[in-house]
Amino acid sequence: MPTITLEQHQEIVGSLQQKISYLQEQLEWFQRQIFGQRSEKFIADLDQKQMTMELLDTVPSSTLPKQIVAEHERRKRVPTGEDAISLPPDLPVERQILDLPEEEKICKASGKPLVQIGEEVTRKLAHRPGSFYVKEIIRPKYALPTLESGIAIASLPEGLLDRCLADESFLANLLTQKYADHLPLYRISEILGRENISISRQILCQWVLRCGSALKPLYEELIKKILESGNVFADETPVKMLDPGRGSTLQGYMWVLVGGKEANPGYRAYSFSTGRHHSYAAALLFEYRGVLHSDKYGGYEKLANEKQFTWCPCWAHIRRKFIEAESGDPAFRQWVLRKIRYLFMLEKVAWARSEEERLRIRQDNEAPIIDELIVKIQDRLVRGQILPKSKLYDALGYFCRLIPHLKNYTQHPFAHLDNNVAERAIRPLALGRKNWLFLGSEKGGDAAGVILSLVQTCRACGINPREYLEDVMRRLQAHSNQKLYELLPDNWAKARS
Repeated sequence: MPTITLEQHQEIVGSLQQKISYLQEQLEWFQRQIFGQRSEKFIADLDQKQMTMELLDTVPSSTLPKQIVAEHERRKRVPTGEDAISLPPDLPVERQILDLPEEEKICKASGKPLVQIGEEVTRKLAHRPGSFYVKEIIRPKYALPTLESGIAIASLPEGLLDRCLADESFLANLLTQKYADHLPLYRISEILGRENISISRQILCQWVLRCGSALKPLYEELIKKILESGNVFADETPVKMLDPGRGSTLQGYMWVLVGGKEANPGYRAYSFSTGRHHSYAAALLFEYRGVLHSDKYGGYEKLANEKQFTWCPCWAHIRRKFIEAESGDPAFRQWVLRKIRYLFMLEKVAWARSEEERLRIRQDNEAPIIDELIVKIQDRLVRGQILPKSKLYDALGYFCRLIPHLKNYTQHPFAHLDNNVAERAIRPLALGRKNWLFLGSEKGGDAAGVILSLVQTCRACGINPREYLEDVMRRLQAHSNQKLYELLPDNWAKARS
């Protein structure tokens, strides 16, 4: 057995101690995620009121095992009648008569009155809050006794989906239930079944896909307005998509763009992709030249380094890195978190002031704090004595890689210190994933992005999404393409008021 020198023994012991410290830090983090409090609030040793007064004085996925399935021919589906729509016979009926104007009931050639020869009845399942009913649209048909002029009949009112048995009121309620209340379609089908209304999940799915396709022009107008705002927040989150060929799910991503110059911008646009490639981030922000807020995802960082836009990295993510670094140098970590806390408190004051005052507060009071953080953190990283495999080392490195962009927000009055606006826009997806579990297809992901954008923008603007969707779906087909901005949620609310 080879002999080990004292120096080698000490080296082995030091290496094992580093590994034990790293694993202990990982264990404590996992225990905190499962059992502990996950809030990022940092309790400093300074009195909260005293610190506030001091500041105000200075300011004016996992992978599943694959299963090999023998090759087989797909069986042709035999209709069973389960997809048929069945309505109860006692469902209330409301009739709407669409007749020709009196002047059109006279034949222009002969001057003789037209003769009613029947009527066209269109039945649609409709909805009002708390009840369903059948909407009957009755259109009398007219013709001359000699039938020389054919048949005259009033046109049906404009609608979103052609030849659909569902009224816009029902479709609006369906989309609100799915994308605002996060109810999967099979539950909606069961809810309808309790009212003796039999509509299969497959038919509901077809209606949702068609609505997503029909509303896409309005969605594209929404994205256009977000990019034109010059102040955009971006984020992405994983969502699962069904892979019918294998009977499992694939990893997809839902991206969100939030835009506006307010403290809490309302416009939200979601976009589905089957991957998280840098090229998709580049396509999403094609030719965008304003201010972008995001986390340190490589796709955004690459575009920022190419000077495509002004990048404002998220200080909430920086703070989170230091909160998780509980070992290494507690005193230094506490000092860093206290300084970051000063930045957030100063921002609350700045957003209560005018644009000029906001810039002055940032440049006179916040920029010096950032400079102090840069100097101290760089010095702490250079001096060493930090375990390379530790969360404190990761936090210091994360901060230093962002140094060229950390003060960008101080130059723009509408920029934010963090990316929490986009983080909040992601929350409905996190809640929805627990209910609908996965997307059915790539087309379903595209439709979800379109409808989610309109529904969540309504919620951010304080608008009832059901009322908005019902009204817009009745008017969209006849609305001018050059004036689609009039139907965006905020403009729609202003017009109604």
